[in-house]
Amino acid sequence: MLLNYVKTAVLLAILSVILVTMGYVVGGESGALIALVVALGMNVFSYWNSDKMVLRLQNAQEVDAQSGGQFYEIVRGLAAKAGLPMPRVYIMRNPQPNAFATGRNPEHAAVVASTGLLELLTPEEVTGVISHELAHVKSRDTLIMTVAATIGGAISLLANYLQFAWLFGGRRNNNLGVLGTLAAILLFPFAAMLVQMAISRSREYQADRLGAEISGHPLWLASALEKINEAVKRIPNPDASRVPAMAHLFIINPLSGRATDSLFSTHPSTQNRIAELVKLAAEMGQTSAQGSFLPGAARAMLQQGGGPGPMDSGGRPWG
Repeated sequence: MLLNYVKTAVLLAILSVILVTMGYVVGGESGALIALVVALGMNVFSYWNSDKMVLRLQNAQEVDAQSGGQFYEIVRGLAAKAGLPMPRVYIMRNPQPNAFATGRNPEHAAVVASTGLLELLTPEEVTGVISHELAHVKSRDTLIMTVAATIGGAISLLANYLQFAWLFGGRRNNNLGVLGTLAAILLFPFAAMLVQMAISRSREYQADRLGAEISGHPLWLASALEKINEAVKRIPNPDASRVPAMAHLFIINPLSGRATDSLFSTHPSTQNRIAELVKLAAEMGQTSAQGSFLPGAARAMLQQGGGPGPMDSGGRPWG
């Protein structure tokens, strides 16, 4: 827990320095001072309110036991199994299948799934996805990932302002000159993006493993990841596109769906994640496979050898 708080502090410091430097480019020492005050205020605001901002920007609607139906019951059962307080449960009216968790700690957590995800996946696969999101909550990843999204979004907005001012002949003779302005427009948002990517890529593997341990069935998540990854390539997500700094919050990148393990990917390769889950299933004695088969075989294995799911697979996990 202490390590997570240290990482959060380091992240906030890095992003705040970027924001202050951009303020210096715009307005010199006074601009840097204003940006510092804004950064401090934003850090405090992000800690207490970033989850509410994310939920609002994604048009997520809270549901209860009656309106959330079987989906709500999945969350409740998994939270109890993971030893977590019951999180708030939200649904995004979005055809793209995806999900994320947010909140500053397990006592103030929220789990969100799209209508596209609930309509596409079986109850077992939804269980795998929600177990992954609850793993983020249990590891307290949600705070650092949500704060990163909030401050990263602010840096992107300031960079857009500087670009607009540059194109229309605004302030160019700042303290750092032309190169300083170009750095603020191009390099600083890129640096902030790299911080977010480093956080997301390392924590996704950890959440996959812990989530699989919570559900007890790694192949459920493997099968879900395959379906989601294919669907995001075909189905756009306008809400996520409006705020790209929040892409790392989702279980699969909602902007492109490209499964590459490159430096510029917000998520690890989906194929690699599936392979790790297959290995974990072998360790748990659920299959003798070592990850050499295609991901689609994960669902076939589940139906052949997996135990009964929390509900009838023919149903849909929401009311």
